[in-house]
Amino acid sequence: MGIRKTFQKWSAYQQTVRELNALGNRELNDLGITRGDIERIARDHAAQL
Repeated sequence: MGIRKTFQKWSAYQQTVRELNALGNRELNDLGITRGDIERIARDHAAQL
């Protein structure tokens, strides 16, 4: 994997974590997500790129 792709994945991971952490607990709960799920969800999202 090239450095560009690696950076894209890292950037997507960071953005997803930032956006999910910005949500309140009620909003996360409405989405069926707990705070403990955020990093896994971000990793899964970045891996799809």
